[in-house]
Amino acid sequence: MTEADAATDEVGVTPAPRHWEADVLLRDGRTAHIRPIQPEDRELLVEFYSRVSDQSKYYRFFSPMPELSERDLDRFTKVDHRDRVAMILTVAGQMIAVGRYDTIRPGYAEVAFLVEDRHQGRGIGQLLLEHLAQAGRERGIEEFVAEVLPDNQAMIHTFKDAGYQVKSAFEDGVMELVFRIDPTDTAIGVMEQREHRAEYASIERFFSPKSVAIIGASRRQDTIGRALVRHLVLGNFTGRIHVVNPSADSVSGMPAWKSVGEIPGDVDVAIVAVPAESVQDVVLDCAAKGVHGLVVISSGFAETGEEGRMRQRRLVGLSRSYGLRLIGPNALGIINTDPEVQLNASLSSVMPPRGRAGFFCQSGALGSAILEKVQNRGLGLTTFVSAGNRADVSGNDLLQYWEEDDATEVVLLYLESIGNPRKFSRIARRVSRRKPIVAVRSGRSSQGVPMGHAVRKIGAPGEAVDAMFRQAGIIQVESLEEMFDVAQLLAHQPLPRGRRVAIVGNSDALGLLAADAANSVGLVVNRQEALGADATAEDFEDALDAAIDDPEVDAVVAIFIPPLNVAGAREDVANVLAAVGEQSDKPIVSTFLGTEGVPELLRVPDVAGSSAGRGSVPSYPAVEAAVRALAHVVEYAVWVRVPQATVAEPGVNDLDAARHLVNEVLMRHPEGRDLDFDEQNRLLRAYGIDLWDTYAVASLDEATAAGEALGWDVVLKATADHLRDRPDLAHVWRNIDTPEEMTDAWSSLNTLITDPDRAGFVVQRNAPPGVPVTIATMEDPLFGPVLSFGIGGPLTELLGDRSFRIPPLADHDAQDMVREIKASPLLFGYRGSEIVDVAQIERLVRQVAQLQHDLPQVRALQLPLVLAGAEGATVLGASVRVEPVKDPRSDWFVRRLSTMPGDTLPD
Repeated sequence: MTEADAATDEVGVTPAPRHWEADVLLRDGRTAHIRPIQPEDRELLVEFYSRVSDQSKYYRFFSPMPELSERDLDRFTKVDHRDRVAMILTVAGQMIAVGRYDTIRPGYAEVAFLVEDRHQGRGIGQLLLEHLAQAGRERGIEEFVAEVLPDNQAMIHTFKDAGYQVKSAFEDGVMELVFRIDPTDTAIGVMEQREHRAEYASIERFFSPKSVAIIGASRRQDTIGRALVRHLVLGNFTGRIHVVNPSADSVSGMPAWKSVGEIPGDVDVAIVAVPAESVQDVVLDCAAKGVHGLVVISSGFAETGEEGRMRQRRLVGLSRSYGLRLIGPNALGIINTDPEVQLNASLSSVMPPRGRAGFFCQSGALGSAILEKVQNRGLGLTTFVSAGNRADVSGNDLLQYWEEDDATEVVLLYLESIGNPRKFSRIARRVSRRKPIVAVRSGRSSQGVPMGHAVRKIGAPGEAVDAMFRQAGIIQVESLEEMFDVAQLLAHQPLPRGRRVAIVGNSDALGLLAADAANSVGLVVNRQEALGADATAEDFEDALDAAIDDPEVDAVVAIFIPPLNVAGAREDVANVLAAVGEQSDKPIVSTFLGTEGVPELLRVPDVAGSSAGRGSVPSYPAVEAAVRALAHVVEYAVWVRVPQATVAEPGVNDLDAARHLVNEVLMRHPEGRDLDFDEQNRLLRAYGIDLWDTYAVASLDEATAAGEALGWDVVLKATADHLRDRPDLAHVWRNIDTPEEMTDAWSSLNTLITDPDRAGFVVQRNAPPGVPVTIATMEDPLFGPVLSFGIGGPLTELLGDRSFRIPPLADHDAQDMVREIKASPLLFGYRGSEIVDVAQIERLVRQVAQLQHDLPQVRALQLPLVLAGAEGATVLGASVRVEPVKDPRSDWFVRRLSTMPGDTLPD
């Protein structure tokens, strides 16, 4: 339930929830705006209908209907946003499509669309269906029915290709299509594929322009516009370059146009370098010309304060409303090293060599330094984007592009903020299965967000964000240097099969350092060849061949320090390393002469034109850096090989019962509240979790009665938060079997505990002995569901010894959570104690994760005391808080572009 659900206007019509309004991306990569229809849209509807062909009108209404009557206009524009819902799609202020559903009976509604003919084939019907289905689910609709003429094949395919189980019938010359609108895995998968194709198309147009306009180009040498022109020309851009300057006839020997509209032919991308207050006029000019996207180099937006923030909001809203995508503002620019494009539309004079990695950077200030570092290391890039304030195009869009780009084999991300962590996690999990992602995330400890970035601060703990990266298979590193260390290994060497390492070198001291470094990062040194200071190239070749042929070795660390008075040894050993690296199916890292990157001597020519081909051996100035990079790649290789299937406990989850309970509570308490014991019990049992009976008692008589009701062998304990985490206070009395023992327990605890009236006494059956563990979840408005696990007690809180995951969990996630905490030996027979029923603990973790994944209304859930014993686990307590959600994770079920916090999106 949302706030809008609970409110009504003066005539009793439920307002449309704000999150039903969104910017969306169409199949061709252009943007549009979707929102609920309003009575004020009558003129828009009339104009739209006048542009629709007679055939499309006939398909919609099954009869000639050249115009809409006043009664029709009232019916179509005045809806209650509950039983009758209508959505319109607009571009440049014009309506281009409308879709609606009308409830026929509770849970059952009829759905229909009408799309302007010249916009058909852009996936608009599918978008409208997604958004109407999500609105219907929020309003209690379970099934849609659509009546379609048999020859309207495009509309029939729209419904049948949506991923729903469609049943069809034919009567009186009309096809009736009926389908449930549950967000099934199939339906969500179809949506994600459409999202992927649209976002890929959107970014591909930026990287493969046939024509680029530089707006703000100047004749003065020291200007940004002049630098952009110079870099495009010197970078040998293969397309057409147009300069726009209303005050000049020519710039850099090229004719200057007064506006984009005057440029002959098409313009694909516009590079904008004008004062911030003039950028909106440029947007309108580019929109009229049909430009696909803007790269805004100009600063003076959200990074400057509130006024700039408002300017940035208007810029994004205006660009999207006219169908334009936007990189920036305050961006360094974009680069594509493809020989067929050669695009350097950036402020950097460095055109990096062709390589295998794509790089996304949010910091313009760091962009130039990054490009220089890439060039110095011989790494090479396919494409580069510095997105600046990242107001529109984000790392998510680039991941969608690089997933399909065959030239990009490694993805590098420098992130200062994450606008939509849920979407980022979802895309990254998929991309990482095919291509490694290496990321540096600034602000990890502070969770800070740079001023210019249009995102909200994540409320989830930093450890949860780290867990999300691990779940998605992202290789998270601490610095840019470490990123390049890992990237050059991934770009040039195969993935290792395991953790077993051989060390081959001519320095005993460095060999020992390498072995120590390997042991410290979880690698196993299975073979060590100390060749001696006078080792020849032949000695290196024999040792390397033997190590690679050894079935107990998965990777090789090669160390070469030049011996004294041995002429030519450097080149000879380099030739051996390069030859062995080219032929090896196991990765080789080296410390070769203490050099950094991929030295010329160790490079293998690449037929694809990259600076260094597959098999080139990367070198590191220190063996510790080489081993650390190898360890990161090993962890990724292990992640790739572990199946990521997610399977719920069979026959356990009763989602309908759980939803009914939560909705029942929120109907009575729209602001939300904590569940009582009976409600907690019902909710947990819907997911196969048994909560032990608990009797809250406020007097000795009540405690005695509770003991008798439970058949004695009970405990009396205080449960107030200020006591539960205080080991110095005795707040539990066990093994109570008689009224007399209960009297002693009551008297003793009331004497020991300060302010016993606030102690929260309860009586429970005496549980079998076990190790106390806690399982908790929370719903972060931005991040989504977060799950944590740890051993119970204050030391866990003090030391932060908790594991985190983001639902939904893969099969192995629960196992990993239980084992990765530092106190996990307590569960596995520490110092001769019994091994607990770990499988039951893992089951509990999975079920709690599934509950939180299914029910975003559960704001927080905690099982603060679960006793894990040798024969099972006993859940002794729970707390559950339910609250209405303003936007029930609808971005999981519909495609929408992100917005700045607090934005009211434009029409």
